[in-house]
Amino acid sequence: QVQLVESGGGMVQAGGSLRLSCAASGRAFSTNTMAWLRQTPGKEREFVAHINWNGGTTSYANSVQGRFTISRDNAQNMVYLQMNSLQPEDTAVYYCAGQRMSMTSLINYKYWGQGTQVTVSS
Repeated sequence: QVQLVESGGGMVQAGGSLRLSCAASGRAFSTNTMAWLRQTPGKEREFVAHINWNGGTTSYANSVQGRFTISRDNAQNMVYLQMNSLQPEDTAVYYCAGQRMSMTSLINYKYWGQGTQVTVSS
């Protein structure tokens, strides 16, 4: 069992930066792929980035490639999402997720946080 709690969301102007944090509890954390996903009202949840168990492999959505960086600290049970050059279209609720359930889906995870709102103004 893994519990996830996000923090770090807020309001920022276009071009600004935010760093999201995800605190995880549970012994399974360090062996699981972790991810950040986001969702806006009326739309499906969208993959943002994921990182494998030891941080050696990362993957990003095309829309955030080069602007966002996912990282993890297994000693502290933390996952981070550094977001730079934020744009209004990045506005969404951002979710931390853990334990990928399908290799054919980027959004199918077993564990989810409650989400944190990110709002980017133009």
